[in-house]
Amino acid sequence: MGKILGYDNDSLKMPNKIIEMGLLPETAFRILYQAPFSGPMYVEFGDEKSRIALREEEGNYIIVEELN
Repeated sequence: MGKILGYDNDSLKMPNKIIEMGLLPETAFRILYQAPFSGPMYVEFGDEKSRIALREEEGNYIIVEELN
């Protein structure tokens, strides 16, 4: 489990789709599955239990806090 704290967008290259998908600050999430060979992470988040696939290069822009 984790929580989104914010974004690392100093280079202004963060994809807008991260926000459009609903991955907003204070959103709790959990990683369901990591595809092999540096494939996408399958993430579940929000009260509606939305699920998305997030590529590593997209995930690198998200600052998270680990929750236990």
